[in-house]
Amino acid sequence: MSPARPHRWHIDEAEYARHESRRGRRHAFDRIEPTRTALVVIDLVPFFVEENDYCRGIVPNVQRLATALRDAGGTVAWVLPHGGLPATLAEELLGPEVAARYAASGGAGPLRERLWHELDVRDEDLLVEKSAQSAFFPGRSPLPELLAERGIDTVVVTGTVTNVCCESSVRDASTLGYRVVMVADANAAPSDEVHNATLRTVYRSFGDVRTTDEVLALVARGEADREAQRPGVAGDR
Repeated sequence: MSPARPHRWHIDEAEYARHESRRGRRHAFDRIEPTRTALVVIDLVPFFVEENDYCRGIVPNVQRLATALRDAGGTVAWVLPHGGLPATLAEELLGPEVAARYAASGGAGPLRERLWHELDVRDEDLLVEKSAQSAFFPGRSPLPELLAERGIDTVVVTGTVTNVCCESSVRDASTLGYRVVMVADANAAPSDEVHNATLRTVYRSFGDVRTTDEVLALVARGEADREAQRPGVAGDR
């Protein structure tokens, strides 16, 4: 395998200016409550990670986000592919050989063991499969119901491929009413051009786009806000 590398991600200043003129700020969400936030990690399985230098490049950032959000009382959800399009349709779109490869892309055996080996998965994390590109399409993944049980209202989307399963998940999560953040340097696509096209679309219409460091700062700020509101804190000062 060739060395891991980061995307050279970019959103046009004109897009930032467009939203700044509408809402008075660059980013949609300047606060998140960690306990109501889920990190959703899409399809980080060997099938995708081994073949994509950019995908291997995001693994450390995904790990940083998972650790920080989990420690702050948030949820980490690992989503794996399972099946997908009906076989006949998949063969029409992709050809029989590629369709068969994608149908088996999630691997076999316990879900935890199917993920990329460098990922640190904890017992309190969610592990789910999806049978569509989107992790939020009704009836194709248990993720929305599981997040609802935990009172989640904000999802931070990471993983691969940026412009297919990750973008599909962002669009459906937004439609379901979640506050959505796509992490610019924790999603991976085959090229910078494809990656950046999705970032622009998401930022323009479906959610927010932030870096790993920015999301970590939001998590820390949310923790600080919660601590400041804890009974007795003000009197202790």
